[in-house]
Formats: sequence, structure tokens, C-alpha cells
Amino acid sequence: MSKVIGVFNTREQAEKAIVTMRQQGFKDNEISIVSKKENIENNNNEGIRFDSIADGTTTGGILGGVAGLLASAGALAIPGIGPIVAAGPIAAMLTGAVGGGIAGGLIDMGIPAAESRRYEEEVKKGGILVVAQSDKNKVNDAASIMRANGAYDVKTE
Repeated sequence: MSKVIGVFNTREQAEKAIVTMRQQGFKDNEISIVSKKENIENNNNEGIRFDSIADGTTTGGILGGVAGLLASAGALAIPGIGPIVAAGPIAAMLTGAVGGGIAGGLIDMGIPAAESRRYEEEVKKGGILVVAQSDKNKVNDAASIMRANGAYDVKTE
């Protein structure tokens, strides 16, 4: 299975990329998102608020397309980073690798250690990490979608 990772500066960019990937046939179990908790929360009643993730409800339009993915999101406290929100397959990896932080979860997904640590640093600085896993053609499409929606440090494995 191939994968692509991208980092977004804003929640809105990440949401648009995820919505587009789902429109292109990606399933929730093929998309993961990791962010500091405050980057997912939204206090202006647009999009999705963290407190609505638990029951799967959304307010606003764009995240309606990713409600299923975020309904499975969980909050974790990662040493050195603080509270994070993780959804998709990476959430289980992070739960099992809390001691190893985000980098440990990414390594468990097959991402090389040096890259995993770099992506963990991006999340520490406020970046929103999106990972898509599928066959090579779909992963290449996801990489294009991520770039078109403002992702940086996009890497395919």
C-alpha cells in the first residue's frame, strides 16, 4: 500500500483537501489527520468544533463531507506536544505509540524515522498533518489534491 503525507497551515485547507479526496473515491479508512487540538477547535460556529466530534455532528458546510472521518477522532496527550486530535487509521497507531509520539505512530505506518520526526515537528509548530493510504494511482491523485489545496512538504512513500 502506498501513502502520501502533506502538511497544511490551516484547518480549512486540510478540510478542502479531505473533501476532494473523498469525492475522488477515498474512504475514511484511507485518510488520517493529526493536529494540535486547538487547530481543530473552532469558536466561531463555522465548520466543526472539537466537542461535536465525539457525537459525529457538524455545524457548517465544508466539514459535512468529512464528518464520518472526524467522528472517529480521538484526543490524545502527547508528551512534548500537548493535546492532539487524531482521526483515521493513524489514531490507533498513535494510541499504541503514545510514548513514541506522533513520530512513533508514523514509523509504525512505514514512514522513515527522520521524516516522521520532521512531520512531528510540523504538528508541534501548528501544522495539520493529512495522510492518505491506497494504491499508487490514488495516492498520486491525493498528492495532487493536497498540493492544490495548499499542502507543503508533500511526500509519497
